[in-house]
Amino acid sequence: MIHTFIGNLGHLFVIISFVMAILSAFSFFKATNADAEQKLEWLKNGRIFYYIHAFSVFGIVACLFTIISNNYFEYHYAWSHSSTQLPAYYMVSAFWEGQEGSFLLWMFWHAVLGIVIIATNKFWEAPVMAIFTAVQAFLASMILGVVIPALEFKIGSSPFILLRDALDAPIFQQNPDFVPQDGTGLNPLLQNYWMVIHPPTLFLGFALTVVPFAYCLAGLWLRKYRDWVRPALPWSLFAGAVLGLGILMGGYWAYETLNFGGYWNWDPVENAVYVPWLFLIAAIHTMISFRKSNTALKASVILTVIMYVLVLYSTFLTRSGILGTASVHSFTDLGMSGQLLLYLLFFMAVSLYLMISRWKELPTSDREASVYSREFWLFIGALTLCLMGFQVIFSTSFPVINRIVEAFGGASNLAPLAPEKYSTAQLWFSIGVAFLSAVGQYFYWKKIDRKKLFQELSVPAIIALFLTIIISIAGNIDRIDYLFLLLAGLLTIVANGKILVDIWKSNPRLSGGAVTHIGVGLMLIGILFSSGYSRVVSLNNSGLLISRELSEEFNRENLLLFINETRQMAGYKIVYKGERLEPKSGPGYININDIIRLDANRVVAKVDIMDGEKLLFNESDTIEIHPENTYYEVQLEDDDGDIYRLFPRIQDNPSMGLAASPSIKRDVSKDLYAHVVNRLSREDVEWNEPEEFEVGPGEQFFLNDYVARVEQLERLEKVEGIDLGPRDVAVKAIITAEGENGTYRAEPLFIIKDNMAARIPDEISDLGIRLTLLNIYPQTNNFLLSAETRQKDWIILKAMEKPLINILWLGTLVLMAGFSIATVRRYDEFRKMRSKGLE
Repeated sequence: MIHTFIGNLGHLFVIISFVMAILSAFSFFKATNADAEQKLEWLKNGRIFYYIHAFSVFGIVACLFTIISNNYFEYHYAWSHSSTQLPAYYMVSAFWEGQEGSFLLWMFWHAVLGIVIIATNKFWEAPVMAIFTAVQAFLASMILGVVIPALEFKIGSSPFILLRDALDAPIFQQNPDFVPQDGTGLNPLLQNYWMVIHPPTLFLGFALTVVPFAYCLAGLWLRKYRDWVRPALPWSLFAGAVLGLGILMGGYWAYETLNFGGYWNWDPVENAVYVPWLFLIAAIHTMISFRKSNTALKASVILTVIMYVLVLYSTFLTRSGILGTASVHSFTDLGMSGQLLLYLLFFMAVSLYLMISRWKELPTSDREASVYSREFWLFIGALTLCLMGFQVIFSTSFPVINRIVEAFGGASNLAPLAPEKYSTAQLWFSIGVAFLSAVGQYFYWKKIDRKKLFQELSVPAIIALFLTIIISIAGNIDRIDYLFLLLAGLLTIVANGKILVDIWKSNPRLSGGAVTHIGVGLMLIGILFSSGYSRVVSLNNSGLLISRELSEEFNRENLLLFINETRQMAGYKIVYKGERLEPKSGPGYININDIIRLDANRVVAKVDIMDGEKLLFNESDTIEIHPENTYYEVQLEDDDGDIYRLFPRIQDNPSMGLAASPSIKRDVSKDLYAHVVNRLSREDVEWNEPEEFEVGPGEQFFLNDYVARVEQLERLEKVEGIDLGPRDVAVKAIITAEGENGTYRAEPLFIIKDNMAARIPDEISDLGIRLTLLNIYPQTNNFLLSAETRQKDWIILKAMEKPLINILWLGTLVLMAGFSIATVRRYDEFRKMRSKGLE
């Protein structure tokens, strides 16, 4: 059965949302330019159209989620991003994995924010919502999925297209109503709890950036050149906090899930989010400068516009397919490159028109900015942030530059920068930001001349310098750029800490800036040590090469671990304990020696399965597992005899091959970060020639030097996947083997069905033994076993130490706290002015 109704309803909601956004934008535009009598009517129309639009967006979300959660695989979007085995809590990740779903998530947040704007600011409602709904109309067009045959032009890509219309597969010619039994599933790397909360946070940040942009254009439109800053500033701070949090969540997801050994790799998609955030922070600083002294208004206008244009440019970069060969996780082109470019150029043109036409009217201050004024230092700080952003976005745009040059008949082969090139440039900019964060706060809060500046900064500078010397000696820091970054980070922490103490005594609500800058200092120190002094600890000191075909570096920096054989690593005894599976219900992991596989998704417990003292599953329980995940238990024992367990993971990803994810042992001072580089492949394993044994119940025999015993034979009434008739026979042999680390159990089956014999072997993975029950001799009560052996299980492990990485995570929390304090304060100021009728 094909559920066409829900898809048709969803597509109808898309069309309504697009049309209503256009009508709402037009109504708010007319309201902005109308006289007082007509304005109310146009405002009323604009609100009605917007509410219908918002309701339609919510309807689209409900329809698409219904399709995904109910496994309607006749729809291309559900088939591409979900599966019957996908846990319910990852259905939301499948919702926004594709381009259409992520655009819809963006629209959803816009719909919510528009309702808030209408409810909170009546004076600015018409012009701000005119811009806001115009943006929403462009977003709605991205999922419109309407084809104009005469022009051979498609507007948007619909999330409600049927699979038979999306794929030109022969099966649909034979059976147009064919529905796959399962979907291709969600990318295993995205099956992570951070991917449930990171994208919504990031897209809320993107959605929030349009609010200060809309206020800025509204101020130019109405010639309210000064007034727009007050309502825009709290929104800007909130956007900076949310977008920054989204970026940091993405970094933490990469740290926990990917195996490149860090949290930031200067991938173009990462850069495309980072750069608009830098310009947003720069705009916040110039807005604050204007609120304090009526300076930097023009800079605030320019930076706010550039910030949002960069959001649109980043959208074009990551969704047009232009980064396809330069980024590992940009979207592919869905034929919307032209729309994305039009989206960007339209708002660039509107912004430039308003700025150019109003430029001479923008008020400026005749006051000269002294080197000892807060305005000067706020401007220098904003300029440094912009230069940081420009360096990154220019280098990231090399593929775009190549395309432009080629379009004009030239040849350009600018290659993407290596990550270390970005890091080197951004390090020096970060030093500048940290020093400015330390010095600038003194100018912001106090009237300071040259002598007083020296007085105020002398104590923080001496403390920071003293700490730098101590830490550099203890940490053996000898790079000049690292020493400067450490000094700058410590100085901003100490100086802003002193400011924070002074402010807290008088009015804690004013402490947002100082707290934020302390967070910046902590983050820079955390980045310095966790990235600059990260070191490989999985050193191969055995004197033996892992493989002559691999590089010297690989052989030096990776450990080959055979199962249950002890090695030394970074002060630990390290032992590989074997493969583990992840049950869908309950915590813990399942030893593969304790189960029999029924199929890819289900196993049966041979014995009671424990996690320490806790019983997870009873013997003979059927257990559903996550089929794409295999964990490799690695045990660490320190000098005090304390035991730690790591479970690095390998995911079998149909679209990406094998993807390794790390396991992390967290300590206060450092993280031990380990992932599996390679492992014994079950598909490639070679079994030795089988050896046969005729044994009886309770009789001992030797399997590959291990003592084994047949405990009993057990007749089975049913066997999973086999329909046993009344004359059919199924027998299970229970065989135990004593290994170095305990007793193992195998349960091979012997089946006679329709007078034909079938044999289902069982493997003891840790011992590298596969047993088959070949025959049963009722006369002697003996039976014939076959034993095959193979090489013991092994993994190749890479492990790194990440010193002081917790300082980075602490700094992010402090940064977010500072943003929150500042946002609440600025909103309270705006609310009080609005209550007095001044806004």
